[in-house]
Amino acid sequence: MIFQFPSFLWALGALLIPILIHLFNFRKTTQIYFSNTRFLKQVKQETTQKRKIKQYLILAARLLFIFFLVMAFAQPFLPAAEQVGSQKNVAIYIDNSLSMSAPVAEKKRAIDEASERVREIVTALPPDVKYQLITNDFASFSNSFKAKTEVEDELSRLRLSSISRSAQEIESRILDEANTLFWISDFQSATFGNVSKTDSSLLIKLVPIKTSKLSNVLVDTVYLENPSITKGEKNAIHVRLRNVGDRAVEGLVTKLSINSIQASAASINIEPNSTNSLVFDLPTGLKGLNKAVLSFSDYPVSFDNEFYFTLNLTTKLKVLEIKSNKEATPVERVFGNKELFTFSSFQTANLNYSLLNDVDLIVVNQLEKIELPLLTTLNGLRKNHSILLIPALLSDENSYQQLIRGAVKINKQEQPLSLALPDFKAPLFQNVFEEINSAMAMPVATKVLDWGADRSAILTFKDGRPFLSQVNDLFVLACPLIKSTTDFYAHALFVPVMYRLASLGSRNQERLYHSLSSTIFSFEGDSLLGDVPIKMIGKQEVIPTQRKVGSRIVLELPKFLLERGFYSMVLQKDTLGLVAFNLTKEESLLENLKPEEVKLRLGGSPSISIFDAGSTDAFRNEIKERYLGTPLWKYAIVLALLFLLAEILLIRFLK
Repeated sequence: MIFQFPSFLWALGALLIPILIHLFNFRKTTQIYFSNTRFLKQVKQETTQKRKIKQYLILAARLLFIFFLVMAFAQPFLPAAEQVGSQKNVAIYIDNSLSMSAPVAEKKRAIDEASERVREIVTALPPDVKYQLITNDFASFSNSFKAKTEVEDELSRLRLSSISRSAQEIESRILDEANTLFWISDFQSATFGNVSKTDSSLLIKLVPIKTSKLSNVLVDTVYLENPSITKGEKNAIHVRLRNVGDRAVEGLVTKLSINSIQASAASINIEPNSTNSLVFDLPTGLKGLNKAVLSFSDYPVSFDNEFYFTLNLTTKLKVLEIKSNKEATPVERVFGNKELFTFSSFQTANLNYSLLNDVDLIVVNQLEKIELPLLTTLNGLRKNHSILLIPALLSDENSYQQLIRGAVKINKQEQPLSLALPDFKAPLFQNVFEEINSAMAMPVATKVLDWGADRSAILTFKDGRPFLSQVNDLFVLACPLIKSTTDFYAHALFVPVMYRLASLGSRNQERLYHSLSSTIFSFEGDSLLGDVPIKMIGKQEVIPTQRKVGSRIVLELPKFLLERGFYSMVLQKDTLGLVAFNLTKEESLLENLKPEEVKLRLGGSPSISIFDAGSTDAFRNEIKERYLGTPLWKYAIVLALLFLLAEILLIRFLK
């Protein structure tokens, strides 16, 4: 047994007071005369014996009262099972990620419960202990050890953060001088990660916050039906929602807002631990940069009820035509819309090969022979670019075979034949026509270039032979676009087909959204010159590290630098683009690890222990038993009062 205030033990000298009173009772006696003292002596002897017993009992009660009263002031306690350590530097990690907004009890959040646990720790430990308080923000406050009062002040400013940290990141943040770590978290399985081995000299105390078991709905993915947004073209937004709970969600109303105006809404049912999808038609009148937000009401977990993405229609598709003469071609006319396309046309003799890498669609138009330098360049680009081969009337079969990478044949005496109706359900033709007419007149063509049968052809002749196919990452047309071989270039199909071929090879398709954990992203900026940096302006203003790679501007951001929302990329006074940032999907997965699983993921070291208290009161008692021992002063007060009561009862009732 150890005393917290041993100086009070000097008060045990007060035990002499009742002893002295007992020994020196100066009460004055009275003589009584009686005729016969024989009976009086007998009575006196009996009374004196009983009086001595009573006085001894009263003395004992007084001594024990004083003794236990002194013990109560000295505050005895049984020694603690654990010690803080000689260094007395304690690190405390408190998880303030958004998952800690989940309730642990009625009207109480996990983050509030965690804050109370920290206060109990700093109250229970000795006053000379210093603390390193770590949160998910990794703020400068956590770079050094602080006193108890500073930690309590910081706790009063603690807020939920959109940043989630892995176990490895947290351990790397702990100062070398710390010898004990209190890890206070809900231990979310999706974000925790693994640490193969922890420092055995660091005593890790796991303090789990047990949240209520909840369902949650999150946006799993958002994508466009046609990845390239073309002005005036029909398109649709596909949304997949995910239910990570054990109960079904019925009638969840999901709203789509574009530029703060509600564009559409739909109701959806989602089975437990499954996904379901919604489709919203994209308004055709959109221009420029557009902010889109998906929202729904899902309680009590509401931090992920909004999802941000962008719909940008400012990027032009780049098309480059390679031809053999100066005459204007149907390709030049169809891509002449300067609002949608940046078109350039070169003769083979004047071609700048360095331009080919930065375009979306390369049209090789009616070259009788594809020379080796061009052939080598095209073969190197075919994986990441759209290349359309339009044959000449008289073509070199050998060079065409090397480009198509298959056997080809040049037909010289073919008869014109009508094309068959396309498969309007194929991706290339989806949302092209408002109405599908099976009686639509189809163009006529003469098959000049034959590359064999192709059941997956985009367009075919009525006899089943391919007219337009994708062969080994190359789009191939069966005849030149001239009047003597086809009227396809004058048909209603020609424009949408050519537009789609250009969009399929679009290299400038910006991502609809990014994660807060993203560190690198890029956008088209081939015309940007000079040393003036690009700013990202939204809820914050940031100047990221940036560099130009080819025609794109690559921006580098420190992890979790930004808050979720929209950010405009501004160069001086011009807005170049718009990007959206959302929470990491893992933060919405609320499944928690059991403390034993956490210990295993941290390596299972004996230096890792677990606080299994389910409430703040239970945690308070457990931490006092571990670090302050078992206090006995309450028992001392109870015993002192009992002996005081015993003294009163002895005086009052013992005759």
